[in-house]
Amino acid sequence: MKPSHPQHTVGRLIGLALVAILLTACGEAAKETSSRPTAAKPALSVTTTTPRVIDWPQTLKASGNIAAWQEAVIGPEISNYRITEVRANVGDVVKKGQVLARIAGDAVESEFAETRASVAEAEATLAEARANQKRARQLTESGFYSPQQNTQSQTVADTALARLNATKARLQSAELKRSKATLLAPDDGIISARAATVGTLTQPGQELFRLIRGGRLEWRAEVTAAELGRLKPGQAASLNSPSGDVVVGTVRAVAPTVDPQTGNALVYVDLPAAAAGVVGAGMFARGEFRLGQRPALTLPQSAVLLREGFAYVFRIEADKAAPKANPKVIQTKIATGRRLGERIELIDGGGLDAQARVVASGVGFLADGDSVRIVPAPSATESKP
Repeated sequence: MKPSHPQHTVGRLIGLALVAILLTACGEAAKETSSRPTAAKPALSVTTTTPRVIDWPQTLKASGNIAAWQEAVIGPEISNYRITEVRANVGDVVKKGQVLARIAGDAVESEFAETRASVAEAEATLAEARANQKRARQLTESGFYSPQQNTQSQTVADTALARLNATKARLQSAELKRSKATLLAPDDGIISARAATVGTLTQPGQELFRLIRGGRLEWRAEVTAAELGRLKPGQAASLNSPSGDVVVGTVRAVAPTVDPQTGNALVYVDLPAAAAGVVGAGMFARGEFRLGQRPALTLPQSAVLLREGFAYVFRIEADKAAPKANPKVIQTKIATGRRLGERIELIDGGGLDAQARVVASGVGFLADGDSVRIVPAPSATESKP
């Protein structure tokens, strides 16, 4: 075997040295590239907002039925007479003294006329008896009549007077019956029920009409015994009608007792006269009582994310090590309360205070730890509740 030429050996050594230098340079470049921080790409351009402390009205929610303030039951005061005319129907607005129905007017008038004639007859009989008694007294004084005959004539006159008084009493009864043959509204109000029908024979205790006095309605709200002490007459209350309209009323009375079976008590809320066109007696309604105002920490509802039954906000967290870098968001769990307009109350803000910055909208596109780019808010200010 021939020995290698010296020039070939030197060439191989130089080649190996160059390869080693290239490998070392590539390793350093790769190391430098891996150690260099990569800039995070912003996930979303967002605007920010801060929690605001505002005075919110305190409310107490309740539910209950709409009922008539007072409902008068109107029935016949004379019995065994037929109804001849009906002038009112359900929903009619009537005035006090307005005719609702008439009952057998001809029969009652005939009875009244007969009794009045009996009074005239009794008056004539009494006049004759008194004249006879006067003559008897004169004849007795002259000796032509005995005292017994005078006494008899006096008795006849007294009996005639008694019969006249009895007949006058019957006349008063007939006149009263004649007045009761016309069924009148006892007060202003709204007819809520009608059972009167032409041709029906009236009976004692029979119900012909029901009248909501004054057209006034009330909301009988049920509250628990613990909530009862927070309510008092004069407080404002509002309820939602089935049509979606809001009716505002005033607490008239708070029940002094609690139902031992349900543990609830009734609160009576007077409703305005205009409510009769929106709600009706017998309806079920939900509403709330206004108990005053109290400061509350609030956020726009658009800043709150509802996910899997919980509420979250995304708090802005700046990178202190790199102040110029895009900030990140931290998903923070909160507990919410009432809603008023476009704002929502924070019962437990998860450590948020009035200086904390959170994402104002678009929270559904964010995840915990995302980088964001903060842009100025629109010129329109947030609406106040």
